[in-house]
Amino acid sequence: MNVFFVSLGCDKNLTDSEQMLGIMARSGCRITDDETAADVIVINTCCFINDAKEESIQSILDMAELKKSGKCKALIVTGCLAQRYSEEIREEIPEVDAVLGTASYDRIMEVTREVLRGKKEQILDPLDRIPASGERLLTTGGHYAYLKIAEGCNKFCTYCIIPHIRGRYRSYPLEQLVNEAVRLAEEGVKELILVAQETTMYGVDLYGKKSLHLLIRELCKIEGLKWIRLLYCYPEEIYGDLIAVMREEEKFCHYLDIPIQHIDDEILKRMGRKTDGESLRRIIQTLREEIPDIVLRTTLISGFPGETPGQHQKLLDFVDETEFDRLGVFAYSPEEGTPAAEMPDQIDPDVREQRRDEIMQLQQEVCFDLAAERTGQILTVMVEGYLYEDGVYVCRTYADAPGVDGMLFLQTQSALMSGDFVSVRVTGSNGYDLIGEEIEL
Repeated sequence: MNVFFVSLGCDKNLTDSEQMLGIMARSGCRITDDETAADVIVINTCCFINDAKEESIQSILDMAELKKSGKCKALIVTGCLAQRYSEEIREEIPEVDAVLGTASYDRIMEVTREVLRGKKEQILDPLDRIPASGERLLTTGGHYAYLKIAEGCNKFCTYCIIPHIRGRYRSYPLEQLVNEAVRLAEEGVKELILVAQETTMYGVDLYGKKSLHLLIRELCKIEGLKWIRLLYCYPEEIYGDLIAVMREEEKFCHYLDIPIQHIDDEILKRMGRKTDGESLRRIIQTLREEIPDIVLRTTLISGFPGETPGQHQKLLDFVDETEFDRLGVFAYSPEEGTPAAEMPDQIDPDVREQRRDEIMQLQQEVCFDLAAERTGQILTVMVEGYLYEDGVYVCRTYADAPGVDGMLFLQTQSALMSGDFVSVRVTGSNGYDLIGEEIEL
């Protein structure tokens, strides 16, 4: 049985896809990258914002054409869109044979077998269920991997649908995560990237207290792992023991993703965020004082309902003065079923996008300046690949998470492999990216 897999959305979704791929491979399925040769097509969908929803729908429609005219015998839709719009998918796209919810992805082979017997299936397990985990089939190249440490979210921000399609916060047991990390390291993974809808609350539901620092301590003991990176930290939940472990553990990348969304107190309150502008400034200052070389990444929302020109300018001023190393902006997307979508004073979509572009243009200048300032620094980089047409290796520094940040381009006579670590002197920059030469220490 040949299986073609489409994985959309975030890295949390990607780990679910890798779990499903692992289950199917262990059951004897052959994974193919040719959709026209597939007996079974699985689409793991996203619906976080409208653009993601449209991409997921288009992917389903594209694969449905193969179901009508090609070899495909089973079209299965999983993930967030499947959880949220299961009935609509089944009614409006009859080529879809099965819908599998976010808490049910470990039942992928059960569903596949039923579909191949001619049945239509819909499995939407209760959202408090934690799917069984097993050996994943990595899609990241094997030298780095994501480790999802929890499911769901308890924050209920007014613009976000995630708690309604992923459920309440549920941490994976520490021992289970360590065992999975050991297995990944034995398979050759050098960098482990911890993800969840929110990583900073890890362990509260299981152990009665924040336990992320304890998990990181254990992961840092694993032989073979060189870097451990942390994403999706709610700034108001960052705590002293976590800062200490970040500062003290050599394997921990001095890189932190802290989505703040805005700086204006009134907007933050309407967003349902559990912080204010003063607290955000204070935690950023603390992190930079405690870990001077820390790289901070954040995300913002432009054009939230009721955002005035003055509040937008306040956000611009904050971006200018704070100089985040990495920053992304989403133009606000009103999501069906969220309180924010029903708020008065919705901002015109063109204005939302204009405000996003203004922030990103400012941040581009910040990033270019910060990259130029790294000239002369000596950094350890991880090799990602080789560009034959340019004769350079593509690398990442500790300041660069895969897929979202910049790269370092390295010219060297050494024969290097993806996952190798090399000492480099930065010789220049090109926009977001760095240029370097290999050195011996």
